[in-house]
Amino acid sequence: MVICCSVALAQDPSMKKCSDDPVYSLLDFWVGEWDVYSDGEKAGENRIDKVLEGCVVLEHWTAAGGGLGMSVFYVDADGIWQQVWVTEWSANPGGMKEKTFVAEMSNNGVRFQGKLQHPKIGSYLDRTTLTPLDNGDVSQVIEISRDGGESWEITFDAIYRRVSSN
Repeated sequence: MVICCSVALAQDPSMKKCSDDPVYSLLDFWVGEWDVYSDGEKAGENRIDKVLEGCVVLEHWTAAGGGLGMSVFYVDADGIWQQVWVTEWSANPGGMKEKTFVAEMSNNGVRFQGKLQHPKIGSYLDRTTLTPLDNGDVSQVIEISRDGGESWEITFDAIYRRVSSN
């Protein structure tokens, strides 16, 4: 029955498309294929796609060492962006994360933040900031806080460089 109704809604021409709503353009600067560098070394490759008529942003991460990860970014019923990050290690702390959009930065960057639980260190905050740079690159900084946001420790600081199409 749900499949039936979803198909019927999709065929209703009066339904608003995500691609027509500016809220869904928040991550457009990040869409594309990227080589990712941290501390001057290639950390991995990332492909960011907009799918489902622009309703979802999918991240496909391949670490230089071979680890894989995927994110699904979507807008919830309240109009707030959400992220679900999953790796092949999702049964372990940090292998699966859920974050919520918390800020649009003055430099057109965006920040997502969530709370994680670790069996040895307890709960901590985890946040990601993505910032488009003037040269077309994108900065990504991932930080954790073990004191409720009083102080932050950088765990990943990377530059995304667009893969050339030639």
